[in-house]
Amino acid sequence: MAVSLARSVGASVGLVTAYYLLPMDRHLEALTALALVGGLLAVGLFLGWEVWLIMRSPWPRLKAVEAVAATVALYLVLFASGYYLLERAVPGSFTESLSRTDALYFTFTTFTTVGFGDIVAVSETGRVLVMCQMTCSLLLVGLAVRVIGAAVRLGLRRQGRGRPE
Repeated sequence: MAVSLARSVGASVGLVTAYYLLPMDRHLEALTALALVGGLLAVGLFLGWEVWLIMRSPWPRLKAVEAVAATVALYLVLFASGYYLLERAVPGSFTESLSRTDALYFTFTTFTTVGFGDIVAVSETGRVLVMCQMTCSLLLVGLAVRVIGAAVRLGLRRQGRGRPE
């Protein structure tokens, strides 16, 4: 369990560290949109890979926790990058200029549906991106929980530890 927890924390810390260290100061609007779409596809592929690993893991429940932690961290960093790059490409897209930390904060408040209202998307492109995150968040939470839960049950059944349906 300790190794699983360490891997989950390590993956999350690694992704956030990469977010802060990767150079993202170029103004490439079309490439930014393409990177976001590609990133969302990467999140889907990563989740699929994790489901495959869960089904074959000797400890499917622990592997599922790792999968959720890594997938959510990747997803949040992806949208934070998108907001940060949007603010660089189209200044004034939000009520205040976004630093990397501000973009990550805004992503978290949107994902958790807290929405304090201190940072708000004001440009049409910004609002579309926020709506995209809201939709993808609902899909990620609903679909990922269902798929990961099914993978855990299948993994346990393969080991003879699950209840037969």
